[in-house]
Amino acid sequence: MRSEVRKESMGGQQSRGAQTTELKETRGGGEIQPSSKRHRICRCSPRSAFLARHSCFNWYEEDVWTEVAKYLDGSDLVRLGLTNRWFHRLINEESVWKYACLRDLHVPPPFRVSFPWKQLYASAFDGSHSYSFRHKEKHIDRMRIGAFFLDSPVVLLSETLTLPKRLPRPHDDRAKTIQCTGTCLLTDTRTGIWIADLQLVRCPVCNLNTCEGTMQVLDARHAELFLEQGYKDGSWDYEDIGSSRIEKSAGAATGAIFDVKHLLDPSTVGVMDAKAWVGQQDDWQPKARLSIHAVAVNTNLQANEGLQVRFQTMTSSGTDQKVVSIRISQQLI
Repeated sequence: MRSEVRKESMGGQQSRGAQTTELKETRGGGEIQPSSKRHRICRCSPRSAFLARHSCFNWYEEDVWTEVAKYLDGSDLVRLGLTNRWFHRLINEESVWKYACLRDLHVPPPFRVSFPWKQLYASAFDGSHSYSFRHKEKHIDRMRIGAFFLDSPVVLLSETLTLPKRLPRPHDDRAKTIQCTGTCLLTDTRTGIWIADLQLVRCPVCNLNTCEGTMQVLDARHAELFLEQGYKDGSWDYEDIGSSRIEKSAGAATGAIFDVKHLLDPSTVGVMDAKAWVGQQDDWQPKARLSIHAVAVNTNLQANEGLQVRFQTMTSSGTDQKVVSIRISQQLI
């Protein structure tokens, strides 16, 4: 009876496969003779076969990875950009960060921006807020409300969700309209993307003689504010534009900002509908309402002796001279 044993050996410098030696052995001790047959070793694998059938496939396809990037948040985009130089170049494209910024802020694109979209994204989502830079020791807590869009420079500020029948006019004295109606009109606001926070702070600068309480602040800023040199070096600061004092028990502390151009839009009207979102009178949890062109905050109050309301704006310097930040603060008397 005969059996066959096959042995394969790789040749050192052979390029077309290895020499195979075929051994034939008999049980009776016959000769063992080498065979002169040559065989080619198959070096295929599922992956190489796939690529062979799809020779046009390219792992570094910009259109594919740009589409993938649409589903990644900022931190994931940064990590992908650290993979290698190719991804670093791709992820740093302005279009990638513009898409991510508008997607995560839920706002339409502005006419123009003065800073790279990657910096705008970081400024919006790195956790910083206005009290991170100034009066940090007075800050207690913060709630991010979200982003809204000012389509026109004319903005209505209000300490109530029930607007007066006669709205302030552009030439009216702001301080007087705040005292009389709790509202005022700004005509020189920077348009574009704005970000709103609800801040809780220890009263840092107050006109009251004795103050040991806290303030609720509707704190809104243009999305580019923290990147402006004038803000960084402290040359831009907040100015009082008016205040009002409620000398009786106030049912709620409210602040609202409206783009006048869209005052009658259904989404803006929904912000004014207090019954839809402020909660029951015994619900004292601060709440906020946001639409694409308006923002408002409300906190129902227990019995009190009154409320001090303060309106502040920050204006850019130079040729721009636009309002870039707004604060409406309320403090119990």
